[in-house]
Amino acid sequence: MRVLFIDIDTLRPDHMGCYGYGRNTTPNIDSVAREGVRFDRYYCSDAPCLPSRAALVSGTFGIKNGIVGHGGTAADRFSEATHRGFTDPRDTWNFHNIFRRAGLYTASVSTFSERHSAWWFQAGFQEIYNQGGQGMESGETILPYALEWLDRNREKDNWYLHVHFWDPHTPYRAPEEFGNPFENEELPDNWIDDEVFLQHKKHVGPHSANEIHMWDDQEFPQWPRYLGKLDSLSDVKRQIDGYDTGVAYADYLTGQIFFKLKEMGIYEETAIVITADHGENLGELGLYSEHATADEPCCHIPLIIKWPGCKQGYEDKELHYNVDLAPTMADLLQVAKADFWDGESMAANIQKGDKKGRDSLVLSQMAHVCQRSAIFGDWLYIRTLHDGFHLFDKEMLFNLRDDPHEQRNVKEQYPGICDKGARIILNWQEKALLESRQKQDPMWTVLNENGPYHTWGALDNYIKRLKETGREDGAEKLEEKYGKRDEKYEE
Repeated sequence: MRVLFIDIDTLRPDHMGCYGYGRNTTPNIDSVAREGVRFDRYYCSDAPCLPSRAALVSGTFGIKNGIVGHGGTAADRFSEATHRGFTDPRDTWNFHNIFRRAGLYTASVSTFSERHSAWWFQAGFQEIYNQGGQGMESGETILPYALEWLDRNREKDNWYLHVHFWDPHTPYRAPEEFGNPFENEELPDNWIDDEVFLQHKKHVGPHSANEIHMWDDQEFPQWPRYLGKLDSLSDVKRQIDGYDTGVAYADYLTGQIFFKLKEMGIYEETAIVITADHGENLGELGLYSEHATADEPCCHIPLIIKWPGCKQGYEDKELHYNVDLAPTMADLLQVAKADFWDGESMAANIQKGDKKGRDSLVLSQMAHVCQRSAIFGDWLYIRTLHDGFHLFDKEMLFNLRDDPHEQRNVKEQYPGICDKGARIILNWQEKALLESRQKQDPMWTVLNENGPYHTWGALDNYIKRLKETGREDGAEKLEEKYGKRDEKYEE
C-alpha cells in the first residue's frame, strides 16, 4: 500500500476548479477528484495553521488538546500529567502513526514543525525533510525533496509520504517567472463592487483594505503579488490574482508529483489524499489575505481522496470535521483507533457512498479573534468574545446559501436561529469539557493572556494610525471598547 498525502496551506475549496471555481487554478488536483471522492462540506475544527494541524494530528478538538492559538500558553498542548507514561499516548496514537501501525514506512517533507515549534507534528515519521525556510519558502524548493524520495523508494511497496506546500499562503510567494495566469481574466465571482469596496475601505481592524500587512500598508519588493493596501477594485483583483496564482502554482508542483508516480508506473495503485489546514479571507467580513475568523472562508477546506477500490467521481455533501480523517484512515487501513479521538469515520462514504455525516459543526478561532461558530443547515452563527479590533457584533448570523460571502448579518430577523446556534455551541462546549481530562477551556486562557496572540501590543499604534488616516470614528470606538492601553501617544 502506498499513500501520498498532499498538504496545501491556505487552500479555499471555492477557488479550485473541481469545487466549481471559474478559473483553471487546479487542473492536476481536479483530475484526482474525478478519480476519487470530493468532500464538499469538510471543515477544520480549529483555525488557523497551528490549531488546525493540532486537531488533525491529535484527532481531538482544540478545546481538548489545548492548542487554539499561535502564541502563549494556548500554542502548546495541555500537559498530560500522570496520564503521560514513558511516551505520550497522543504521539503514539497520532494521525501519522496510523500508517506505521498499518506497516507503512512514513516520511514527511514539511517546514511546519519548525515554523510553529510544533515538534509533536513529527511523531510517527521515520524520515523528515525540513527545507529550513520556516514556511516562507516557495514550493520549487520543496518539490525536489519529494521527487528524490520517490526515486530512492521506487522499489518499496509500503509507504506513506506527506508533502506540504505553502504557496497559497501570504505573502503569495509564487516565483516571478510563473507569471500571472489570470492577468487577463475577470474574477469569476465578482461580488466586491464599488459599494462593497467603499464599506471595506472604512473597515477597522488588521488585514483590512487599508492595512493588508496586518497593522500597516508596508509592501515588500521580493513579494510583488502581495499589496500593502487596496485603493481600487483593480487592486482587489490584483490581490486575489496573487492568491489564485499561489493556488495554481501549488497545483503545478503537485502535478509534478503525480507525473512522477505515473512515470514510475504506480500512480493507479497509489492512494492520494489532498487537503489543507484552513482557507483565506478574501474580502469576507472586511478582511483580506488572512485566515483570521471562525467562518466559511477560513474553516471550509478541501478534502479529496483517491483510494484503491473506493468510489470514483463521487461528491460527498455531508458535514465533516478534519478530526474525522484519523478514524477514516484507520478504518481504510484496518488498524486500531484511539479511544480519545473526537472524529467519526467517513470510510463508508468513501467505500460505498454512504450519506453519513454530522448535523452541525462548531468552529473555533483564537489566534486573531476569539470566536466560536456553529454551522447547521444553511446557517452560520458566529459568537465573538474578542473581535481582534474589527468591531464585530457579538452575534452574527449568515445564510450561506443566499449569502456565501457573509455580507448580511440577519441576526435581528432570525432570533430563534441565533438561539439554536448558541445552544449548539454551548452543548458542544459542555460535552467537550466533560470529556476532557483538564476540564479547562483554552479560550479563557487566551482571553486571560491579553487576548489573541496576533493582537498583542498593537492597539495603541493602530489607534494612532486610524486617527492619522481619517478614521477617527473607528479609533474612538476601539478606545471606548478596549480603553487606552498606553498614554505615550497622548503626550
